[in-house]
Amino acid sequence: MLVKTYGSTLIGIDALTITVEVYVGRGSKFSLVGLPDNAVKESQDRIWAALHNTEYKWPGLKITINMAPADIKKEGSAYDLTIAIGILAASEQIDSSRLGDYIIMGEMSLDGSLKPIKGALPIAIEARKQGFKGFILPEQNAKEAAIVDNLEVYGMKNIKEVIEFLEGTQTFTPVHIDTRQEFYSSLSRYEFDFSDVKGQENIKRALEIAAAGGHNVIMIGPPGSGKTMLAKRLPSILPPLNLHEALETTKIHSVAGKLGKSDSLVSVRPFRSPHHTISDAGLVGGGTYPGPGEISLAHNGVLFLDELPEFKRSVLEVMRQPMEDRIVTISRARQTVEFPAGFMLVAAMNPCPCGYYNHPTIECTCAPGMVQRYLNKISGPLLDRIDIHIEVIPVPFGELSNMKEGEKSEKIRERVVAARKIQTERYKNSPGIHANAQMSSKQIRKICRIDEAGQTLLKNAMEKLSLSARAYDRILRVARTIADLDNSENILTEHLAEAINYRSLDRDSWGR
Repeated sequence: MLVKTYGSTLIGIDALTITVEVYVGRGSKFSLVGLPDNAVKESQDRIWAALHNTEYKWPGLKITINMAPADIKKEGSAYDLTIAIGILAASEQIDSSRLGDYIIMGEMSLDGSLKPIKGALPIAIEARKQGFKGFILPEQNAKEAAIVDNLEVYGMKNIKEVIEFLEGTQTFTPVHIDTRQEFYSSLSRYEFDFSDVKGQENIKRALEIAAAGGHNVIMIGPPGSGKTMLAKRLPSILPPLNLHEALETTKIHSVAGKLGKSDSLVSVRPFRSPHHTISDAGLVGGGTYPGPGEISLAHNGVLFLDELPEFKRSVLEVMRQPMEDRIVTISRARQTVEFPAGFMLVAAMNPCPCGYYNHPTIECTCAPGMVQRYLNKISGPLLDRIDIHIEVIPVPFGELSNMKEGEKSEKIRERVVAARKIQTERYKNSPGIHANAQMSSKQIRKICRIDEAGQTLLKNAMEKLSLSARAYDRILRVARTIADLDNSENILTEHLAEAINYRSLDRDSWGR
């Protein structure tokens, strides 16, 4: 007998429906075709044990299974349940009349229980698009898939429950999630708050500007000055995710298998902090079957690179194109996959190998020229994509011991959101541009106009501070954001003066 069951495969962050055709007839051979990888091929042994342990039989006949489309690679163990139900239906051990209504996915243990799968959300979205009535999957993934409206989602503990549901001998209630309530209930749930930070008012101001304009930031300072602590609090002042951004972020984390068992929706901006030993593929994504890397997991959030010069140069250089295009394209012989990569880069570094160059009280012990060699580990093109450079000075004891609470992230976020609203209106007719940091050179000339006094100030600053040419556009972008925070239509000289201060590493005197 021939039956068809339906599963799904992941291509990037999207899903493609897979038809599993199972034929049971005369003979004794088992054949599995349709470009399955080793994990799919090994499903035979898992299914055999699971069926015997749940009082069902492995047919003593010829079993032929085709996974269509046959020219797309099938990977992973999530097809165990799809194949097992197909075998039982084709051998007439269970009723096959309802199989066409459902996507069925799940990894099986030898006792028939179901283990979680990756990518439940994009699979559910594709199932609804293809007109399926429902989605049967392990109960650990049910909340994640139930975000999708107009699709019945059934979370099952084992294959026996799946069979009882398909045959109608047991009634199961579909999992229901109120997406908007789930989203808004945890929209501002951040572990870290800027009110915890003692002192560092100038750094808080720089990070507020960065958040308001979507600017990339690099912080340079000695060990223990608070760079990491400040970076961890940046997501708490970024504008809240909207529902579209939350769903897009959740899809990426779902494909990567990073969602927790109790999570259904990523409702706060992600913060990713990879170790400096990370590989190129780990950062931008890749592998034999391309998966998202850290820059995609940081999409709509913050990518924090601590000890920036310690990262391999090749790893840092592969970020350059995704930082510009906000997507990363991974090409393999059989397929090309795109992952979103709209992240905000925050980097931190010591000013020199010993860590104490420019320290107010501790003398630097580095040899002459070593500071410059240390900074040269970061390429000019990468530094060119970072708008704000800020020096972090250690906090004096008097400020550390002060019991007064600092300004809360909630208050700072209100100012950031107001500035972003101005930018949303400004760029409403510019597709793909949402913040000042994304302005092109042509738009800078049009939007960032400055008066004669501003031109004179900028000219003098570039000459006296020996600022490089690449600093010009960056200063104008940051000045435009500062003006937005002040709700000023024009860029004033005080806005330019503050923006000039955020170009430390462009000064020819730095590190010499």
